Amino acid sequence: MIRRPPRSTLFPYTTLFRSDSGEILIDSKKVNDIPPADRDVAMVFQSYALYPHMTVFNNIAVNLRLRKVKKEEFTRLVLKTSKTLGISDLLDRRPKALSGGQRQRVALARAIIRNPKVFLLDEPLSNLDAALREKTRGELKLLFSQLGATVVYVTHDQVEAMTMSHRIVVLKDGVIQQIGTPHEIYNVPINTFVATFIGSPKMNLIHGNIEDDNILYALNKIPIFILPRKDMLQKYIGNDVIVGLRPEDISITSISRDERYNAQIVLCELIGQQTIVTLHINGLELKVITPSSFDATEKSVGIKIDTSHIHLFDPLSGKKIY
Repeated sequence: MIRRPPRSTLFPYTTLFRSDSGEILIDSKKVNDIPPADRDVAMVFQSYALYPHMTVFNNIAVNLRLRKVKKEEFTRLVLKTSKTLGISDLLDRRPKALSGGQRQRVALARAIIRNPKVFLLDEPLSNLDAALREKTRGELKLLFSQLGATVVYVTHDQVEAMTMSHRIVVLKDGVIQQIGTPHEIYNVPINTFVATFIGSPKMNLIHGNIEDDNILYALNKIPIFILPRKDMLQKYIGNDVIVGLRPEDISITSISRDERYNAQIVLCELIGQQTIVTLHINGLELKVITPSSFDATEKSVGIKIDTSHIHLFDPLSGKKIY
């Protein structure tokens, strides 16, 4: 008789990637060395990963069958879960007869029915068209709120990240750049990568210099003394900085007598209640957000900058200094 070796011998590595340091806790329990199958985690893949030969009912019930749950119980749970996701009328169909949105709901139902401690969602909406993605995004947020579930949601879509999360982890090349609430990530970016990655259009970055009591850059001269926490900038006097300005913190005005404040309009993009205006000023390109009522026939305009929302970054490290 061939005996099956213990799991620790058969699978010396319990995950694709072992943690380099620290502890992974689920419900206060360390799971670093627990096999993935025993961590009580449900995953929803970008590609749905449905079994093509099974009906929707059986796709949803497959994990419960493997757990030897009684037929009456898993039938009740499938009907309840499918009703929650609005797919009760699809239970007899196979995946090939479903739309992308319907397949995604089936994949979610298969994860939800397990009632796991943690949900892992890997870009679950990326295969949907824009209208369906927006609709499903709201439904998912409401659903997981009702479930009281812990969800780790991976996305490249900043709108999904900002609208669906309580906390965001911004990654670059596998390295964490910043962790915070959507408000913190947007309003207090820790470096130039986060500043330009979060926000559409992205933050305007301008090279400048701090001289004496002024911040000099191509658009303006800002006295340091009008900025709160000016003591933070003393060591940067005489050095270069990167000035960050969100598009909504720049206003379009009438032509100014001071040529430094005048810009040429290059492009206007109407997006519903707002217009994104691209300006050229002093050799720079700026993105500005204006109301949709903006007169797009204008060629030259003045600008006004809200210096109370200015951001300053170190030009070498890219880290926020103010």
